[in-house]
Amino acid sequence: MSVAIAAVVVTYNSEEHIARLLDSVPAAMGDLTYSVVVVDNGSSDGTLAILDARADCVVVRSSNDGYAAGMNRAVAASPAASAVLILNPDATLDPGMVPALLRALEAPGVGITAPRVREADGTLSPTLRRGPTLARVGGLSFTRLPAFAERIEDPAAYASAHEVDWAVGAILLIDEACYRALGGMDESYFLYSEETDFSLRAKDAGWATVYTPAAGAMHVGGGSGESARTHMMKQINRIRLYRRRTGPARAAVYYALTVANEVRRAMLGHDKSWPTVRALVHPSRRPPMLHAGDTVVPR
Repeated sequence: MSVAIAAVVVTYNSEEHIARLLDSVPAAMGDLTYSVVVVDNGSSDGTLAILDARADCVVVRSSNDGYAAGMNRAVAASPAASAVLILNPDATLDPGMVPALLRALEAPGVGITAPRVREADGTLSPTLRRGPTLARVGGLSFTRLPAFAERIEDPAAYASAHEVDWAVGAILLIDEACYRALGGMDESYFLYSEETDFSLRAKDAGWATVYTPAAGAMHVGGGSGESARTHMMKQINRIRLYRRRTGPARAAVYYALTVANEVRRAMLGHDKSWPTVRALVHPSRRPPMLHAGDTVVPR
């Protein structure tokens, strides 16, 4: 059996959100044929009970080897499809949004499409991003200056379809040939930066990421919560991604700027930044699942 769309979800203690996502899928697909595979990365709440009570998805129980590994497992467990729909469990899809994404995906040279996303209160969620650079390491999105801001805040940028460097991976439609050509998501990141890495590698290989406002969805964001540990992983992986793309010399500068930025944030009262500073300075304090403790500048 083959389908047009293979929808894939990775859950981890997602009992608060997963039912709403799955309930929204049929109307979102329109007339497209589809499958839904959910990989659960070892939830300890009621997520599996909710999933097991449903007949509209295939559930794969897994150990927690990371988000990217879960996604790759979900794709491997799905039937053959023309495109892979990556979904976070805390997303909700608008009716008819997947055919709109697919129309954008069918343009020549497009490998990934991203929808217009709104927050739970209905406001625009700024999900579009520019590629990482030394000038953008500080997260100075409030400047709205492209040279310093990785996150694209200007509402005008969300009014029409256009190519972007990458988009937040809560809801992405990926051409199956693109996913296969890139070997899926890089599992070494474990959590965070995997969608950045995937889109940038796709661009290197000639596959564009395109945003389209014709497709809409809601994303709660932080459905699994952010802790000091996950904030630490996010910053470490940003350095790793930059190093893999630019080499150790430029990555050393990126690392130093990241440390300085986290110290600044810590002094401003961000309690998650001091543990991150300590992990950046002392590699042995980094989360072991990242396997990033052998060098000062993570690789």
